[in-house]
Amino acid sequence: MSSINDPISDMLTRIRNASMAGLRVVEMPASILRREIAKILVKQNFVEKFIIIEDGKQGWMKILLRYTEGQPAIQGLVRISTPGRRTYLGSGSLPKVKNGLGIAIISTSKGVLTDYECRAQRVGGEILCKVW
Repeated sequence: MSSINDPISDMLTRIRNASMAGLRVVEMPASILRREIAKILVKQNFVEKFIIIEDGKQGWMKILLRYTEGQPAIQGLVRISTPGRRTYLGSGSLPKVKNGLGIAIISTSKGVLTDYECRAQRVGGEILCKVW
């Protein structure tokens, strides 16, 4: 087992690769931040659902990907803030992803939120990724 320097990038890459290959399920080690991102992806209808499999240690997360007429619901995933270059923005300067068709996922003081929720609550934070 190799150590992962950027677990968010690892999660996004696994989802991207699985959806390009047409797989229904993608597995990865679980973490609190990955859970929060998965909750947003379910709420925004990018994935069907996710489950956590406890193994007495870190646990594993299985994500069931969503497809519409053979096309993956997730057309694109881009990591914005990385461990080497953090990107923070205030609520007023958050990006609109694909003219509102996509979402930005932001880690804030009020938890992990979408760009819409951040604007509504007038809170900024670290932009983790964009999904469309």
